[in-house]
Amino acid sequence: MISYPDIDPEIIRIGPLAVRWYGVMYLIGFASSYLLVKYQIKKTNRMPEDRKQETEVKVSLPISYVDSLYSYLILGLLIGARLGYVVFYNLPYYLQHPFDVFAVWHGGMSFHGGAIGSIIAGIMFCRKYKIDFWHTADLIIVTAPIGLGLGRLGNFINGELFGRVTDVPWAMVFPSGGHLSRHPSQLYEFFLEGILLFSLLWFLKDRGFRHGVLSSLFIIMYGAFRFFVEFFREPDAQTGFLFGVFTMGQALSFVMVVAGFLIFYKRKGIKSVTGGKCAG
Repeated sequence: MISYPDIDPEIIRIGPLAVRWYGVMYLIGFASSYLLVKYQIKKTNRMPEDRKQETEVKVSLPISYVDSLYSYLILGLLIGARLGYVVFYNLPYYLQHPFDVFAVWHGGMSFHGGAIGSIIAGIMFCRKYKIDFWHTADLIIVTAPIGLGLGRLGNFINGELFGRVTDVPWAMVFPSGGHLSRHPSQLYEFFLEGILLFSLLWFLKDRGFRHGVLSSLFIIMYGAFRFFVEFFREPDAQTGFLFGVFTMGQALSFVMVVAGFLIFYKRKGIKSVTGGKCAG
C-alpha cells in the first residue's frame, strides 16, 4: 500500500476566500486549450495554399473569434456540467430541493453534462458566426484531454471520487474513504483520459482526416476509457449500481461510444467543409 500524499486542497486562503488546486487545474486546462487552438490556427495559416487543399485543413475559424468561442464553451460547460449532475446523478433530491440546483459550492458536476453543454454552445456559436462546426470541434477536441486530466489530478488532491476497495500494492487510504485501501482511480483517469488521450489525438490531428472524425474518435476513446476505469471507481452513493452491475458513468459512457461510432461512420465519407454555413 502507498501512503496518500494528503496535499492541502487550498493553495492559499485570505479571509473567506481561498484559491484551491482544483480550480487552478481547470484554469490551466482552459488556458492550455486556448493557446493550443490558436497555435493550430497560426500553423495552418502559414501553410502554402496547395498544401492546405491537399490535406483539407483550411481553417474556417478566424483567430480573432477564438476569445468569443471560449466564452461560449466555458459557459456551456459550466451550465451543462451542473445540470448533468442534477439530472443524471441526483434528480430525486433536486426535485425536492429545487433551489439547491444553484448551490454549486456544495459540489456536483458531471463530465457528460458538461460535454453536452459545450456541444450546444459550440453549435450556437458556429451558427451565429457562420463557421464550420465540425472543423471547429476538431480544433478544440484535441486539446480537451489536458483539462480532463488536470481535473482528475484536482479530484485526487481533494481526496474525492476515489476507487473501490482493493489490496493491490499501489492502493491508498483516502481521508474520506474510511480505513480501507482503495484504487487511486483518479490517477487512472489522469493517465487514460488525460495523458494517453491527448497524445493519441495530437498525433492524429495532422493525418488529413475528414472534419468531424477527430471529434468522433475523442468521443469513442473517452467513452471507452471512462467505461473501463469505472470498474475501479467507487460508484456515487446516491445512484449505486444500475442492474446491479454497471455505474451511471458507464451507462453514459456507453452512449458516448455508440454516438461516437455513428458520427465516425457519417463523417468519414463526407468531404470536408472549408468555410461557409455551419454544419452543426
